[in-house]
Amino acid sequence: MKMAAPTASKAASLGCNNKPAFPELDFRSGARVEELNKLIQEFAKHDQREYDDQRALEIHTAKDFIFSMLGMVQKLDQKLPVANEYLLLSGGVREGVVDLDLDELNVYARGTDYDMDFTLLVPALKLHDRNQPVTLDMRHSALCHSWLSLRLFDEGTISKWKDCCTIVDHINGATNYFFSPTKVADWFYDSISIVLSEIQKKPQRGMPKVEKVEKNGTIISIILGVGSSRMLYDIVPVVSFKGWPAVAQSWLMENHFWDGKITEEEVISGFYLVPACSYKGKKDNEWRLSFARSEVQLKKCISSSLMQAYQACKAIIIKLLSRPKAISPYHLRSMMLWACDRLPANYLAQEDYAAHFLLGLIDDLQHCLVNKMCPNYFIPQCNMLEHLSEETVMLHARKLSSVRSDPAEHLRTAIEHVKAANRLTLELQRRGSTTSIPSPQSNGGDPNQPDDRLAKKLQQLVTENPGKSISVFINPDDVTRPHFRIDDKFF
Repeated sequence: MKMAAPTASKAASLGCNNKPAFPELDFRSGARVEELNKLIQEFAKHDQREYDDQRALEIHTAKDFIFSMLGMVQKLDQKLPVANEYLLLSGGVREGVVDLDLDELNVYARGTDYDMDFTLLVPALKLHDRNQPVTLDMRHSALCHSWLSLRLFDEGTISKWKDCCTIVDHINGATNYFFSPTKVADWFYDSISIVLSEIQKKPQRGMPKVEKVEKNGTIISIILGVGSSRMLYDIVPVVSFKGWPAVAQSWLMENHFWDGKITEEEVISGFYLVPACSYKGKKDNEWRLSFARSEVQLKKCISSSLMQAYQACKAIIIKLLSRPKAISPYHLRSMMLWACDRLPANYLAQEDYAAHFLLGLIDDLQHCLVNKMCPNYFIPQCNMLEHLSEETVMLHARKLSSVRSDPAEHLRTAIEHVKAANRLTLELQRRGSTTSIPSPQSNGGDPNQPDDRLAKKLQQLVTENPGKSISVFINPDDVTRPHFRIDDKFF
């Protein structure tokens, strides 16, 4: 005798409904998903930077000082372009905002050494007059890297920069000048040091205090004291291109998570060469392709819950995987972008799925380590972990295994670290000045009036554009009138 399946009402009365009678658990660790979500939210709350009027004014004052300094560097020997376009990114190089090697960088800690950090890409050369795909000289380099011959530029440019080049003589008698990232970085550091020395001979009212200037590999790190805040600027000399590199052309043929959300023109508006070489590359000649401008656009299409999970995961791995330095936060960023392509948009948009996203990012990172494979998002044929030894990847994979076994405990540790950093910052602010800080351009009268307007404007931009990067156009002959660009909007 056959029996009919119970109806929905009967199933409910029999306790066969789909809703579990127990909390949702993570199978691997046994952690409660609801608790993980709350811990991620708590981390995000403490990790977010609150900008009051005073802090906004301090940010503007530091930015104003840095751009004034760069204007003076341009005037030293006219090497930098007169009309330049900088890309200002929220977060320092150590935060993985640009694909640069971290093993040559000194360790700076938020709270101990600085309160806010930024990365500034400064074009030493610009190639903005080409509409076709840009073909680079990759014959001598690993994937995602290139040498740069000054043959692409005019005689005036070659004359200015040939002392920052390596010279290769060909059999036919021709001489080729290759732009050297190490020599450019040396010149940049020396020029910045000269300018800062001159500035400090004639201090102006309200001028930031230069607390530290260091050359970290090919990056110049400057920490400024402004009122009660300390700002870290990682300044990176780059080569700027309009258009898209031919080596990444096939990437445009694939389907991506940002399709239909932003235009292709926004994504492929330009790219950079940054001063970093491959594992076996020649440091004096080799540059690395960077798609920082494109990544600014892609971030607009990533859900807030996934970004929260990414920030929490980044805080965990920066501490855990710091020695030996093999994994960068930039690797984690690449994995997040691949996950956005792989998973449905409506799944990634779930506001209460941050815990699932965090666990997934940890799993992805561990998978990449075990298989020693992390494709560059824009040039997938480039494996960013290829050079690592088996011993190193297994060491880090085992460390990640401990995180995956108890993610709640590692989140609590990350929360305690960020709270401690915030306490150090607040303590410094209590000891510091409580008065308004005039801009370096102020010269008496009512110094706060123009700067208040700028501070409010800057605060509005920060509030309305969380996590976005700011391009600034500046004329070195008139540094009092910077022009902001956030994505495609001018201010």
